[in-house]
Amino acid sequence: MGLSKGILRYEGYTSQGLNLYLFSYPGYGSLRLYSVSSSDASLYKKLHTDELRPKATRKQVSVIIGLLITEDNELETKLNSLGVRLSIGSVRWVFQVLNREKKSALQFFHWIRRWQPELEGNSDICSLVIDNCGHLDDYKAMRCLLDGFSLQRLFLTKKAFEYLQLTSSKEELLKKATQNVVDILQEIGGTSYGTGVPSLIEMFSDLGSFDMAKFVIEKTGRKLSYYNVLIRELCRRGDFKAARDLMDEIGKEGCNPSAHTYNYIISSLLKNGKNADACEVFQEMQDNDCPPDALTFEIFIYNSCNEGKLDNAFEFFDDMVARGLEPRLLTHAAFIKGFFNSQQYEKAYKYVVGSDDKYSSNVNYSLLANLHQKQGNLVDAENILSEMIKKGLRPHFNVFMKVKKHLMKSGNEELATSLQKKFLQLEVRA
Repeated sequence: MGLSKGILRYEGYTSQGLNLYLFSYPGYGSLRLYSVSSSDASLYKKLHTDELRPKATRKQVSVIIGLLITEDNELETKLNSLGVRLSIGSVRWVFQVLNREKKSALQFFHWIRRWQPELEGNSDICSLVIDNCGHLDDYKAMRCLLDGFSLQRLFLTKKAFEYLQLTSSKEELLKKATQNVVDILQEIGGTSYGTGVPSLIEMFSDLGSFDMAKFVIEKTGRKLSYYNVLIRELCRRGDFKAARDLMDEIGKEGCNPSAHTYNYIISSLLKNGKNADACEVFQEMQDNDCPPDALTFEIFIYNSCNEGKLDNAFEFFDDMVARGLEPRLLTHAAFIKGFFNSQQYEKAYKYVVGSDDKYSSNVNYSLLANLHQKQGNLVDAENILSEMIKKGLRPHFNVFMKVKKHLMKSGNEELATSLQKKFLQLEVRA
């Protein structure tokens, strides 16, 4: 199928319900496309932490650690008096030192959540305090915290269970400690269980302790989503045989692989240049009555665009649409970047113009303008932004600002001013 034919087939296709905000491809660069609106509450929190309080220096973080280790009687008052905000990296450092010194982080955890409200529901920080409880064998506090997290519907990450790595080199003792955690999670339920179990499996998988990961699965139930965590890690390591063997094993146990399972394997095979093997797996999943989803096709489309094989990419696109699947925003990005990187600028433009869904059109136009700006094609970037504004589409604010800034720096003040006026008129109409 020719490229022009593929573009024409795209025109008129309506894409609905797409909700992705990050374009990121190896070798392609990235473009974040966030909503420009934010709640008053979020803005208030930001103003009262990020902007009004200076970021803590390394020396100030050391002072905080010293106060925590000495268990100062006026701890909170002295912490507040420093008047600084802590980055996530600084918070992690505090937890690391407290773990090493075998000191409780509970006071620090409660203080930082009050002091910096935007961190209250941070999954990493919630997980780090659970890990600290584990380092101290304080399972009473751990249980209490997990109960609160479930009530607040907060999530855990693999950082919550890193203390288990230091439990013992003896498998029997490690299994006993792990069983203790599983029992607590099962007792608490809610999001602590729902996110804690897969995080525990992920932690062991990342370490290459697949037997321990399987031990957790045996104790919590043989769910496909749990096995997918193992398969994903095996694929990341390039161990396709082990991934396929595990997929066959769980299939015999009545846990049939899903599109997610196959997608991990297909993606990893393509990433490692095993295109023929990936196509075999693609055929196998269909033979096993597992229909490919939009992400399956996106994986093939991205790989084809990355290799400059846009004809192949459009064949996958046609197949996807024929099955009634909606292309994701990342699928559109793959085509736009594929055309652009092969210097087929007119085809990239036609693809963007063919986007008839307002949201995807907004994102696609902004992406194309951003690509032109990065390459120094400032007039083209301005033309694209002006065209989308004329259509009533709002450019991504950061892209608009970059184009305007570079126009000013290059001596195109008149064009920059004109673009700004158009953007402001769009704001007024909104």
